[in-house]
Amino acid sequence: MADQQPLDPTYAFAELGRIKLADTDLEGVLQQVATLAKRTIAGVDEASVTLLRRKKAHTAAFTGDLARDMDERQYEEGGGPCLDAAAAAAVQSVPDLTREQRWPHYVPAALKAGVRSSLSVGLPVHESVSGALNLYSTEPDAFDEDAVVLAQTFSGYAAVALANAHLYDATATLAQHMQAAMEHRAVIEQAKGIIMAEMHCSADEAFASLSKMSQNSNRKLHDVATALVRKAQRPPS
Repeated sequence: MADQQPLDPTYAFAELGRIKLADTDLEGVLQQVATLAKRTIAGVDEASVTLLRRKKAHTAAFTGDLARDMDERQYEEGGGPCLDAAAAAAVQSVPDLTREQRWPHYVPAALKAGVRSSLSVGLPVHESVSGALNLYSTEPDAFDEDAVVLAQTFSGYAAVALANAHLYDATATLAQHMQAAMEHRAVIEQAKGIIMAEMHCSADEAFASLSKMSQNSNRKLHDVATALVRKAQRPPS
């Protein structure tokens, strides 16, 4: 059971921003992502990062054997929340494995290992590589909506840190990754503004609403934001 006082998210994000490529490699970057996720998001017992290239998955970083073993069990079975999250760059929330009907081969193994709930958030890395940040807990219902929103925000910072490492494709440049990240952020900010105007809510509440739409529709946060912005730009019929 996770009993460590969570870090302030602002501190964790600053730590990700301070990663120096001259001092580490891909493994080091991903390990810091997993470690900070475990320490920042309440309820996490162990965390890992899955990378998926050409349908071949591997665990690039993990904070403990439980996370690594659960990832690898999903790879062996060819299905599971971390693989689905990585493939679709979406959120896969499993509140209680005893009530879970998906992944019939993986779930019994996870329960036997003591896992009761999990949260996997897709990491958009590059067109040929995708990933997922995986959070495991030995308690049911460990991750509420606030945890989902924080995990998605954390994954956004982690994706930028990963993009900065130039490690996904020989032809991918930092400028391309940063441009894409800026464009995605701009669309998400526009969508938040639309929600704030319609619902008369705060920016945090708007982001939480947008994240919930993403989770419920099993679509990328950026895709949901883009659709919302396009809808708002249509002239009234």
